[in-house]
Amino acid sequence: QVDVTESGGGSVRPGGSLRLSCTASGRFFSNYVMGWFRQIPGMERELVASVSWSGTSTDYGDTVKGRFTISKDNPDNTVVLQMDNLKPEDTAVYFCAVEPSGNSALTLRMVSSYTYWGQGTQVTVST
Repeated sequence: QVDVTESGGGSVRPGGSLRLSCTASGRFFSNYVMGWFRQIPGMERELVASVSWSGTSTDYGDTVKGRFTISKDNPDNTVVLQMDNLKPEDTAVYFCAVEPSGNSALTLRMVSSYTYWGQGTQVTVST
C-alpha cells in the first residue's frame, strides 16, 4: 500500500503562482514515476506533468508547457509542481499519481498507467 498526499492548493489571481507538493509513503519501491493530473467537473482527467524516478526526464501537457515545472526529491519521495503565470483555465482539482517502474528514465502520460492516487487539491484562478 502506498499513501499519496498532496498539499499546496488554493486561490490565486491570474498571472500569479502556486506550488503543489506530493509525498508518497508506505510501501517503498526502488523506482517509480510520479505525475500530476487535473480534472474539471464533467471532464476527463488530463496530464499536467510527469517526472521519472531519476528526475532527469519530464513530460508536460501542452497547455502548461513553459509555465509549469515539475521536480523530484527522491530522498523524501516528494514531487513538486511549480505553477507560474496561472490562468483561469488552470482552475481544477489537481491529483498526484505514483506508479512503480523498473525504468528510472520513464515518464507516463496516461491516467490508466498509474496505480496510486492522492485525494486531490483544489486550485482556483480568478479575479
